[in-house]
Amino acid sequence: MTLREATSADLAAIMGIERRSFPTDAWSEQLMAAEITGPHGIYLVDEVGGVVIGYGGIRSLPGATDADIQTIAYDAAHRGAGRGRLLLRALLDAAAERGAREVFLEVRADNPVAAGLYLSEGFEEIGRRPRYYQPDGVDAIVMRANLKNTSGTPGSDSPAKEKSA
Repeated sequence: MTLREATSADLAAIMGIERRSFPTDAWSEQLMAAEITGPHGIYLVDEVGGVVIGYGGIRSLPGATDADIQTIAYDAAHRGAGRGRLLLRALLDAAAERGAREVFLEVRADNPVAAGLYLSEGFEEIGRRPRYYQPDGVDAIVMRANLKNTSGTPGSDSPAKEKSA
């Protein structure tokens, strides 16, 4: 597994995964480009043989005490193998390195696999946003993790700091 920082050269591959993963509510190419190149986002891609198979991003202002997971997605053939967990941990580490102590995210209520991953990594449900995901009208589960309680924080026994395997 190889994780590296995303660049604008990865935009086409990221957008392909984005559109396949979120067919009804994919981000626009302009929004994704701004996220990848913006000063407040940290976006990572997961590659196999030089091919981007997944990506994730977190918004974390340097010195802020909180951060937000923006997105995590993998091509279907690469889901369920633990790669998303390692990517999540790497994003949590990046937020902690910027000084964040809490991380927030929204997950679709109709995605129990993702919600289960977040719960297993120390996130807790703190609320719901009715009909947040449009046009599907699916609720968002709002979750929060205290970084000192997540398994991917610096100083823990997790492999989160390891960027390639």
